[in-house]
Amino acid sequence: MSTNPVDMTASVHQSMPFAAAIRLRNVLVSSEGVTALADWAPEHCTANGTLHGGYLMSLADTIGALCAGPHLPEGAGTTTTESKTNFLRPVTAGAVTITATPVNVGRTLVVVQTDITREDGKLVTRTTQTQLVLTR
Repeated sequence: MSTNPVDMTASVHQSMPFAAAIRLRNVLVSSEGVTALADWAPEHCTANGTLHGGYLMSLADTIGALCAGPHLPEGAGTTTTESKTNFLRPVTAGAVTITATPVNVGRTLVVVQTDITREDGKLVTRTTQTQLVLTR
């Protein structure tokens, strides 16, 4: 896979169209983890111009699945079986950075922790999710 974030983002958008719909950018994927950016936009907000919790969870779930990817056997896929998110502070402007790291990689399950931070470096959400390994 490319190490160029523009190329990698295009590849992720092609293989996972939802990633394009939620406007992920600067995606970098490796076996150590995944990082990406997403920008505040009014269509992703709830009251008072705050990024919607469902949008933030979608970012975390998408990046978490990408984080599980390098740990899957050839030809396998993944699906989220459990996800828990702590919401710590709002986002009302700017970009967020999404960072996912594997916590545990097993034969049938991959556990991932995903943090979303604001431009000021403060933690917005922390998500722990379990990805089921789907073999054919």
